[in-house]
Amino acid sequence: MIDILGKVRQFDVAWQLIIEMDQQNVTPTATTFRILVRRLISAGFTRQAIRAFDDMECFVVKGASKDDFVFLIDTLCKYGYVKIATDIFNKRRFQFEPDAKMYTVLIYGWCKINRVDMAERFLREMPDRGIEPNVVTYNVLLNGICRKSSLHPEERFERTLRAADDLFDEMRERGIEPDVTSYSIVLHVYSRAHKPELSLDKLRMMKDNGICPTVATYTSVVKCLCSCGRVEDAEELLNEMVSSGVSPSAATYNCFFKEYRGRKDPDSALKLYRKIRGDSLCAPSMHTYNILVGMFVRLNRMEIVQEIWDDMKASGAGPDLDSYTLLIHGLCEKQKWREACQFFVEMIEKGLLPLKVTFETLYRGLIQSG
Repeated sequence: MIDILGKVRQFDVAWQLIIEMDQQNVTPTATTFRILVRRLISAGFTRQAIRAFDDMECFVVKGASKDDFVFLIDTLCKYGYVKIATDIFNKRRFQFEPDAKMYTVLIYGWCKINRVDMAERFLREMPDRGIEPNVVTYNVLLNGICRKSSLHPEERFERTLRAADDLFDEMRERGIEPDVTSYSIVLHVYSRAHKPELSLDKLRMMKDNGICPTVATYTSVVKCLCSCGRVEDAEELLNEMVSSGVSPSAATYNCFFKEYRGRKDPDSALKLYRKIRGDSLCAPSMHTYNILVGMFVRLNRMEIVQEIWDDMKASGAGPDLDSYTLLIHGLCEKQKWREACQFFVEMIEKGLLPLKVTFETLYRGLIQSG
């Protein structure tokens, strides 16, 4: 009930309910206050959230715990109020003894608002206060360095790589081995920058260090290879992935489908799709279906579109608004107005509201065709 009231910003009523609970000997818990604090922060009422946190001691038997304090600063950081989180951290550090988790939360917060310099300052402060960073702390900072970095021009990419490599070296100097997450973060950057050789080298290094890549790790490299036109290498990596006992996801296969679409290679796309379906390797996602529907409609392979459409319906995954939009626009381009109208009506009957451009395209075509 507190969560619902907070969602609709009825905070006075929420407080009244908490007071009534207390009066009727139904003691509010820390969870009750966490829900209220989160809703207040999400609504932008940070001062009221901090006041609610402080008022917890009046209702909860043991008052606010260290975990409750971590929750407060974490929620502030997640909603972008990092300066407020830092301020309250500094003011309450004698009440709630700082630990690696608190610092990691603040490092995440500063990275989230793209202030890696401040995140690094907090990392440097940790050993000075006798707190050892852990692999999670480093991964949060590594993610901040890599995820939002600009990859162009080349000098910026090189600068990002040097910063990431320096962090890897620092981890090892502290006796902390980079884990699968560490490598996956860097591989994601290589993929974004279209650096297939670097991606393969880092993947090999990862395996040489005894770290087993996850499906997300492999997918980053597959995506990089496919986007660089190296489909054969990507297929080889896919086979290695399966033989290693890592099951590809729909996102992995979508990398291939996007490249086949770019190459206008429907035969390879259809062969892979039927293999996935026949071998029950993984369930295609809505994005998979939509890539294929869009591709085959443009190529006027309507019998294949029907096959994929029927599979999509049978799977229960769709079709969704994007599916209908792709299909209707494709049919309009081929001047198949009757079929386009049928799917337009079906779409509305399913409660999906067409885009304005879809309606206008169909209407204009019907007028012109008489």
